[in-house]
Amino acid sequence: MHLILGQGLAGTAIAWRLWERGLPFLIVDRDEPVTSSKIAAGLLTPITGMRMSLNENYGPWLCEAVTFYRHKERLLGQRFLHAQPHLRLCKNGKEAERWAKRQADAEVQRFTRALRTPDPSIFTNQHGGFEMKHAGWLDTAGYLSASRTYFENAGWWMKADLSASDIALTQDHVTWQGRDFSHVIHCTGWAAMKHPLFDWVPFQPVRGTILTARADLQGERRILHHGCWMLPHKDGTLRVGSTFELRFDDPHGFDAEAVDELKRKLHHAVHVPVEILDQQSAVRPAIAQQRTLIGTHPAQPRVAFFNGLGSKGTLRAPHFSALLVRHLIDQKPLPPAFDLRGNL
Repeated sequence: MHLILGQGLAGTAIAWRLWERGLPFLIVDRDEPVTSSKIAAGLLTPITGMRMSLNENYGPWLCEAVTFYRHKERLLGQRFLHAQPHLRLCKNGKEAERWAKRQADAEVQRFTRALRTPDPSIFTNQHGGFEMKHAGWLDTAGYLSASRTYFENAGWWMKADLSASDIALTQDHVTWQGRDFSHVIHCTGWAAMKHPLFDWVPFQPVRGTILTARADLQGERRILHHGCWMLPHKDGTLRVGSTFELRFDDPHGFDAEAVDELKRKLHHAVHVPVEILDQQSAVRPAIAQQRTLIGTHPAQPRVAFFNGLGSKGTLRAPHFSALLVRHLIDQKPLPPAFDLRGNL
């Protein structure tokens, strides 16, 4: 049996990968109401960032993710994964010039098509843009909740707050509350920074605030990006994000200036009245160079690690969970760039 600590996107994916192989596990989770996984927009976006670069391994990882999430939808009887085009509108002339150069790249052309111009009475669009296909979003809160219910009903999930001293490690097994486990798999996000076994990992946690707003977008359903991203829903609400706060004390607090700047971007992007309904903040589990790291601890082979999904957890979780489970069960080697042991 495997002990999984944390039921965010990482821990849930690991649990499902073990379930797929008929291997027993127990998830232990603190059941916090607000986490980065629960409030994440779950965006699947081929081209990202100021440089408009193609997301790493987007094609193959997307195919793997779609297969993974569709299977869970059929099993759980709910829909979580939504295919939805992503409209990127250039915010200034410099960005438009950058896109003019990037759009000639064959790798980019696979994931884009000509811009279907949005209604200019609703959206700012002086500098053009492009539309991304093979994009969408995952209802992360719904997916995590339905997965938890399934695991809990089967006796594979429990609420608890573990500390490092609660777990006994030997060469052959892991012991917690009188039970023996093959491995303990840490999927605890940025909280792993405080664990004595992982204090050397180059974490770069980022607090982000996401807004929930209401605006009449006249039926526009595409995901939009113009200085900030906007995810419209059928009920007329939209999620808007996100701030990028490297310095913070309270993980669920917010930087007032950063939030005001996000609101300014939103009001600049759309010309219709916008009502802010809510805001939520959490800390993304980012690691230096935006790396995801997996594997076992260099000195404790029974202790495994899955972290650093950052803002791309929806895309990365299915792929990296499969790699880690194959490594733990079948002793398959990990790609060096993502192996925890190779990043000391």
